[in-house]
This record gives sequence, C-alpha cells and structure tokens, in this order.
Amino acid sequence: MDTAPNFILTPLAPLAPELLLICLGLLLVVVDLFLGEKRHILPWLAALGTLTGLFLLGNGSGHFSDGLFGGMYILDAYSLFFKVICLIGVLFTVMLSVRYLDTEKMHQGEYYSLLVFAAVGMMVMVSAADMIVLYLGLELMALSVYCLVGLLKSDSRSNEAALKYFLMGAFSSGILLYGISLIYGMTGTTDLQLISQRLTELNLADNTLLFIALGMVLIAFSFKVAAAPFHMWAPDAYEGAPTPITAFMSVGPKAASFAVLGRILLSGFPELHVHWGPLIAGIALLTMATGNILAISQTNIKRMLAYSSIAHAGFALLGILATSNEGVSAIMNYMLIYAFMNMGAFAIIIMLNNRERRGEQLKDYRGLAQTNPVAAALMLIFMFSLTGIPPTAGFIGKFYLFLAAMNAGYTGTVIAAVILSAVSAYYYLRVVRYMYMYDSEKGEAVAMSPSLTAALIFAVIGVIGLGVAPGWVLEMASQSLPALAQ
Repeated sequence: MDTAPNFILTPLAPLAPELLLICLGLLLVVVDLFLGEKRHILPWLAALGTLTGLFLLGNGSGHFSDGLFGGMYILDAYSLFFKVICLIGVLFTVMLSVRYLDTEKMHQGEYYSLLVFAAVGMMVMVSAADMIVLYLGLELMALSVYCLVGLLKSDSRSNEAALKYFLMGAFSSGILLYGISLIYGMTGTTDLQLISQRLTELNLADNTLLFIALGMVLIAFSFKVAAAPFHMWAPDAYEGAPTPITAFMSVGPKAASFAVLGRILLSGFPELHVHWGPLIAGIALLTMATGNILAISQTNIKRMLAYSSIAHAGFALLGILATSNEGVSAIMNYMLIYAFMNMGAFAIIIMLNNRERRGEQLKDYRGLAQTNPVAAALMLIFMFSLTGIPPTAGFIGKFYLFLAAMNAGYTGTVIAAVILSAVSAYYYLRVVRYMYMYDSEKGEAVAMSPSLTAALIFAVIGVIGLGVAPGWVLEMASQSLPALAQ
C-alpha cells in the first residue's frame, strides 16, 4: 500500500517545476473567475508560483536524469540553466506587468495564465531529446505567446502584430515539421542521440536530402530567434505587443529557441558541422548587419529594441558556431546577461507609460535626467550594457562570445562582429543623448510601483554583478557541454 504512491510519484519528481507551473496556470484562471474586484492578487500569485518553480529547479540541480519517458525528456545541466533563464524572464514579466495592466486597463486572468503556460512550453523545449517532444513544447509556447501579443484588443497595432506573428510562426512550424519528417524518413528515429548514431552507421553525412532537411530545421529556428533573413515579423510584433510581452518575447522564447538549436546541432548533427558551420556563420553576419543597420533609423524605442534583439541573435549564434565547451558556456552566459539588460530597458519604457505618453518614442526621453535622474541613470546603464561597454555585463557577454568564435577559427566573422557592435553604439547612445543633452518638453515626474522598482533593482544588480564577477556563471555554464554531447 505504501509503495504505490512512491511508484507513481517518484518518476514524476524531476518534473516538479513543470507540473507546478501547469497547476499554477489552471489555478490563475479559476481564481480569476471567482475573485471579482480582488484580481490584484493574481500577479503576486503568479510571481510566487514562478519563484517556487525556481526553487524547485535549484533544489533538483544535482538530480539529473536522461531516462524520462523512454529517454525523450532529459534533465541535465544544459536544460537546467536555460530553464532558470526562462523563469527569470517570466518573473521579470510579471513584475513589469502589474503597473502596465492597470494603466492599459487590461483583464489580468488569462494574461498571467498564458504567460505561465508559455513558460511550461519553453521548459519542455529545452529538456526535449526527441524532436516530436521538442515540437510539442514549441507549439505550447508559441500558441500562448500569439494570444499574449494580441491581448490589447482595442489597439490595431496589437491586432496586426498578433496576426503577422501567428502567420509567420505557423509557416515556420510547418517548415520545421517537414524537416523533422525528412530526418525521420532517412534515419528511422526522431531521437537526437540516435540520429547522430544513424548518421555514422548509415553513412548519411553526404546525403543531399539530409542537408535539405537540416536546412529546413535551421530556417524554422531562424524564424523563432528572429535571425535574418527570417526576421521580418519581429519589428511589427515587438512594437504592437503589450510592452511587458515584448520584453518577454525578447528573452524567454529567444533563450529557449537558442537552447533547442544548440541541442539539435551539437547533439544530433555534430558530424555535419563542416556543412552547417559556414551556414550559421553567414546567418550570424547577416543578422548582425541587418539588426544594427536598420536600428539606426528608428525613432520608436520598442522598434529599435526589436532590431537590437535581431542583432543580438546574430551575436549569440557565434556561440553555437564555436561548437566547444567555451562556445556553449559563452552563449548561455550571454542569454542570462541579455535577460537582465533587456528587461531593465523595457522596465524604463513601462515606467514612462502614462495617459499622456507611452514612453515608446525617442522624444519621450528628452530631458529625462532633469525630471528623473535615477531613471535616466538606470537607462544609461542598460544602454551601455546593450552596447557592450565595460564594466557592464554586456561587455563580458560579447567578449566571451567573440573569444570562443575566434578560438574556433572564425577570426573574420569576429572582426565583422566587433565592427557591427561599434555601429550599435550610435542608436543606443542616441537615447542617452536625448536624456542628458536635451531639455524636457513636459517636465513631469514618472510614476513608480513596488513591482516595477523591484524589477529595476534586480535588473541593475544583474547587469553590474555579472559584469564585475562573471566567473561563477561561466563555471556553471561550462558544465553543460559534456551533458549535451553525451
């Protein structure tokens, strides 16, 4: 009698964070139904559940498993690190949303529930060792985010963004499925480790159809991470979505997609690096150039940060390109750093959002140093970090990415990346110029809230702390490659 519960629960114990968040998402909908005017507790319930999920991840960090559901779902250092990044992104989004939803008078129940279900999808993605499980997690995440992007029902920009994002996302998912079907047809499996073995056993390394299939997978994930030339959806989707969701899209789904792309290429197709390496290098260069050059002409901050996110996707691809312990740890470190500095920048945008201005236009930042010197100083730190200026974390993140790619022999690509990183200084520092070198037009103080203040404090601690003392994060990240390649 006593062994039955253990028999049922023990295999599910490693899935405690995912199961908790599934229950949390359902609970938020039910609680919203009965709360009436007391819905203000929903964000705190969502934040508490997310923090508990982070605690469960940390508590289970030493208990990895590669045998769940017949080996289709694995828990290793690699997946754990990215799950932490995804939940940090969710926690930041919840903190940014409290004041924003009140200002926009948006209904809260489905908002937080969809956000939590998106987190579950991301966690399934990063632990998937089978391409079918990977696809299920991807669609759970994507369907939730499609709905979140269009939640500003009275805003035509939000409606347009949701439609464009849905159509492009569905198109990329179809390409991914077709690529998976071709891979299955040639190897007889969708398990990434078995795919790697079959490539050697069946001598498929020079199979043209396999190159086409892998190309489809790369195209699909280029859509997901907004890498050029498959980035077209990102600027409109980022501009039209509710601002906290724009911040979330730039951090959580992007980190999860990079985690999956790294696992597919480094675990499933390492033998084909000679073929996909130059392709990734070309995509990285095109992505960095497209994002940085098109960001120069933007006057809408959200749209500028959308192109900035495209450029940062190009920088992150350098870590995958390196195919080494150094490269994997660099990309993981960079994704964590990017979460803090990008969330911080969006927190300032939300701080400036009120009935008279949305905080989205460059002119809204005129003279911010006069009306709110603290907000201006924080935005300066985040812009410096996004540029890659020391001693911020952004500099450390780019340095290790460039170093890993250079050690892997991609010196020319790194030189181009450094030049394009310098180009980004123009549009990031233009925001700083507006804050410090122009007089304020309105002279009004910005409104704060406890949750927004907490988000800004955590963001600036992350940006400065990871810039001054990055060693412990790099050490944790460096442990992931043996698990990834086993």
